[in-house]
Amino acid sequence: MNRSYLTSLLIGLSLLLGTVTASAQTVTHHRSEAMKIGVAGFNFREFNVDQSLKMIQKMGVKYLSVKDFHLPQNSTSEQIAAFKQKLADAGIEGYTLGPIYMNTEADVDRVFEYAKRYGAQMFIGVPAYDLLPYIDAKIKTYNIRMAIHTHGPDTKLFPDAADVMAHIADLDPRIGICLDLGHTTRFGASCVNDLKRYRARIFDIHIKDETAAEKKGQTCEMGRGVMDIPSIVKTLRKIGYTGVCSLEFEKDGKDPLPGMAESIGYLRGVCDATK
Repeated sequence: MNRSYLTSLLIGLSLLLGTVTASAQTVTHHRSEAMKIGVAGFNFREFNVDQSLKMIQKMGVKYLSVKDFHLPQNSTSEQIAAFKQKLADAGIEGYTLGPIYMNTEADVDRVFEYAKRYGAQMFIGVPAYDLLPYIDAKIKTYNIRMAIHTHGPDTKLFPDAADVMAHIADLDPRIGICLDLGHTTRFGASCVNDLKRYRARIFDIHIKDETAAEKKGQTCEMGRGVMDIPSIVKTLRKIGYTGVCSLEFEKDGKDPLPGMAESIGYLRGVCDATK
């Protein structure tokens, strides 16, 4: 084998390996990586923190909306630090708190102090309508954002984004919306239209699928229901949403992992396939 032939062979192999490497990089790049996919703490209402974190790790999810049955509102700064360290050790970020219900001014005071001790930049709240002026003043003092959770046809309190905006339009812009897309669908509103219209005040999103676009609809594994998830993903990209989309899976409370994993997998697949 002469030197010229050997040199040509090595160059050819180098180019081939470079092509294979580039191709592998293309194949392993997932568009879903650009979406911050999280999970709502409510999914794990039947489990303790350690059990919940193990399930979240199995799905490869990095974001958790923390419910106060896992971290009580009266937790001390030391207890909160230990909780956050446990999440960090698991590779999970407790990116927000809630949803938290508030019916009195004392509730509001307690929640804002809780969020402050946690170091939260935002929490998800469900306040009584008449508390909004009091909350508006608290926002200015604490500089913490609040996202009001929508609940669809199940309650008269903040059923959809339009109702939230009707009550907060003139309040501090740090008061916004946690848009529950499943409840939006069950209420008969358009997820796509609401995402576009209220995008400036949407701070957080709960994503799921529903068996029917009416009150009797129930949460189901994503991709098996009536919701147009590809259109939702396209819209999220179009409006430049950079927050977290957390799966809220009310179904199978005692055994949620199979349905959650299927839903997360479907959502990732849609993100990867949708341009």
